[in-house]
Amino acid sequence: MIPALGLVAGLVIGIVLSPDVPLWLQPYLPIAVIAALDAVFGAVRAVLDGIFDDKVFVVSFLSNVVVASFIVFLGDQLGVGSQLSTGVVVVLGLRIFSNVASIRRHLFHA
Repeated sequence: MIPALGLVAGLVIGIVLSPDVPLWLQPYLPIAVIAALDAVFGAVRAVLDGIFDDKVFVVSFLSNVVVASFIVFLGDQLGVGSQLSTGVVVVLGLRIFSNVASIRRHLFHA
């Protein structure tokens, strides 16, 4: 219940304050959001599987965001940022859809 309240509070604060994203951070924000969503859907799946661990979630959340952002940063430095961004989105997107499929199976075939 506390994570859901934190999510709602964060959304409300973001909508009310409407923060500006610095120009240098804009290429990395979508990738960081996709990486964070991967960790969140993985956590929901772990809860349904009965194996959720809050420490693993925090480490997964932070490491997904940092690693995905670093891959895009490295791609930008090499001049292939858009290709690596696409690769990161595809890989994390596949993981998200896999987790959503597992969540759906848990909820509707239990």
